[in-house]
Amino acid sequence: MSLIPKKGTVYVVDDDEAVRDSLQWLLEGKDYRVRCFDSAESFLARYDAREVACLIVDIRMGGMSGLELQDRLIENKSPLPIVFITGHGDVPMAVDTMKKGAMDFIQKPFDEAQLDALVERMLDQARDAFAGHQQAASRDALLAKLTGRESQVLERIVAGRLNKQIADDLGISIKTVEAHRANIMEKLGANTVADLLKIALGSNAGAKAT
Repeated sequence: MSLIPKKGTVYVVDDDEAVRDSLQWLLEGKDYRVRCFDSAESFLARYDAREVACLIVDIRMGGMSGLELQDRLIENKSPLPIVFITGHGDVPMAVDTMKKGAMDFIQKPFDEAQLDALVERMLDQARDAFAGHQQAASRDALLAKLTGRESQVLERIVAGRLNKQIADDLGISIKTVEAHRANIMEKLGANTVADLLKIALGSNAGAKAT
């Protein structure tokens, strides 16, 4: 039987050792993998964006604050779900963090049931975000196979342009457009135009199709 917790990883960032220990004890008791850090800087140095995880961070810390850490993660386009630890006077500040995408905030002392439900919600979101990230990376790798001209042709196919229109747009023959189109289909592993749209548009393919 595997000894690795199955529920996912929870990062805890707080400069108060007692808070870190309390959260680690509570969360490991619920079968989460917990990684604690005493500063935002040490967390950023060790954070692995490829991991399905969530973040619980104190809103006020020495050095980089929780707010600044959130801003840094937003800049890096990190999909990591965040919940803030707040004191009583920090609630207006915590509301502001939610406007920036934080999932919630929790006040000390922690309610165990509330914390568990919140972490489970965050990890569900993290799994969805991770799957989306993987799909986007796979899509980008496929599109990177195209030449500059093939990318121009694909852009026009996605826009609904006909071969003759594409030929006129790019100043090339219809036969050349057809050759590029065949190469694009082969490189992207698409059998139909619908397949092509799904790859080119990713999560927006359904909206485009409608």
